Amino acid sequence: MRWSKSLIPTLKEDPADAEAISHKLMVRAGLVRQLAAGIYVYLPLGQRVMDRITAIVREEMNAIGGQEITMPVIHPAELWQASGRWGTIGDEMFRLKDRYQRDLCLGMTHEEVIAWIAAREVHSYRDLPQLWYQIQTKERDEARPKSGVLRTREFVMKDSYSLDRDMAGLDVQYEAHRQAYCRIFDRCGLRYVVVESDPGMMGGAGSHEFMAASPAGEDQVALCGACGYAANLELAASRPPIPTFPAWVLEEVATPNARTIAELSGLLQIDPALTIKSLVVMGGAGPVLALVRGDQQLRERKLERAMGAFRPAHRDEVREATGVEPGFVGPVGLPIRIIADECLRTGCYVAGANKPDTHLKGVVPGRDFQAEFADLHEANAGDGCGRCGAPFAVERVIEVGNIFKLGTKYSASLKAVYLDEQGQERPIVMGSYGIGPARIAAAAIEQNHDLHGIIWPETLAPFQVHLLVVNAKDPKMAGVAERLHADLSGAGLEVLYDDRDERPGVKFKDADLLGLPLRVTVGSRAMKEGVVEIRRRRTGEEMAVPPGEVAGRVRGLLGRPA
Repeated sequence: MRWSKSLIPTLKEDPADAEAISHKLMVRAGLVRQLAAGIYVYLPLGQRVMDRITAIVREEMNAIGGQEITMPVIHPAELWQASGRWGTIGDEMFRLKDRYQRDLCLGMTHEEVIAWIAAREVHSYRDLPQLWYQIQTKERDEARPKSGVLRTREFVMKDSYSLDRDMAGLDVQYEAHRQAYCRIFDRCGLRYVVVESDPGMMGGAGSHEFMAASPAGEDQVALCGACGYAANLELAASRPPIPTFPAWVLEEVATPNARTIAELSGLLQIDPALTIKSLVVMGGAGPVLALVRGDQQLRERKLERAMGAFRPAHRDEVREATGVEPGFVGPVGLPIRIIADECLRTGCYVAGANKPDTHLKGVVPGRDFQAEFADLHEANAGDGCGRCGAPFAVERVIEVGNIFKLGTKYSASLKAVYLDEQGQERPIVMGSYGIGPARIAAAAIEQNHDLHGIIWPETLAPFQVHLLVVNAKDPKMAGVAERLHADLSGAGLEVLYDDRDERPGVKFKDADLLGLPLRVTVGSRAMKEGVVEIRRRRTGEEMAVPPGEVAGRVRGLLGRPA
């Protein structure tokens, strides 16, 4: 492809609103342009990268028996009402009405549609298992689109769905997807970890996420280098350091205006780990008191798993449930349900006394109050691993893929059933599996760049070779470049030929910005010494090669047989 005939609008400066490296470089390299908040146009080079990724995804999905289909973006509300998600998903869903005032939505995901198809097309155990997938546009009304293509309102996604007779069949397809996803990310050149995660709005029996390390990531994962345990912080189980507990007796202490843990520990000159943080929340059956150690943060997803849906209590609800203002609430003598973090099973603490400006010193869980115990705290770097006790590391990551064991959540509600060998109706057991091609592209840039621009993994690069002629007006140089363009293209290589009448410095800067694996430069040495320069973008290694040998050398450098 000749640059002079192409749309490659590179920029010298970073966009003013960009923070993530991938956002800056995708805009500067002319891969994307923003149409509106969270809505992007993929320009020719960006589209070529996306095509590379989706080709890899298709190959691996087909290899495990996937059958590609295409489902609509617009869904009738009835499907989502049947599953119950019409009422539970909030403003993130785009909703609309047609001319007859029928409710519709734009698909965020397609579990309901898959169950609808299965209810009509799968009838017998002989029809199972099935694996269907699509690469399709999704719509999600993100409240705060950010970081370029990492968090958008419209995005392309590969979503696949397995249909099985039972959980044993689901386990087989789940593991096949896990292995296929690892092959996909390996082929895309990503460094990633597979972590346990919370199913969230998808529901089901379990899930894993595939996370690529990046400072631009919005998720955090806990990683154990000793035993290999890895989990999203929403789920990660850890063993925080145990403080030395004083031999306090139970007594009230005056704590005027000490409403926060920092104020309380500062007033009493104690470690925050010796305090109990009390949080009143409202569940379906009324108020609940959630307790964590004062030096820890409550992880809301963990509390939701322990008690179901909840919301923070309003100030007047706190007063009604405890008789005191927030800041002085504690578990002793409180006649409401109490759920305490596992770290509070033992020890001697300071907690609210349920009296204004007063705390209790010497509170012992199990003696002074009774509670249900669950893992509620957020894991921190340096905590012990929940499995082996070795210190955790916490890393910021980009989610590039996820897999869910849905079970019968959607098949039961949408009546997707089959007849087993005994002629009995049974709900189809489903799995759901997603990959974001744009997130793979962004993560690849986050992990592969330098001060000058992108350094593409070879499998994702929009072209393998960047052919650059220093002086396009010099007939001899241009002649050598044209012959090289023909040789390289004839050798089955994809070439971006920079034939522009531009200054050499501009061309070299653009070449580093675009980051193709190899650059072939036709300059003054081609005229004086009869050689051209081949340069590896990743290492900066340069070599002088006669023009007639360039195509063979390039194929060798790219690991292709001559």
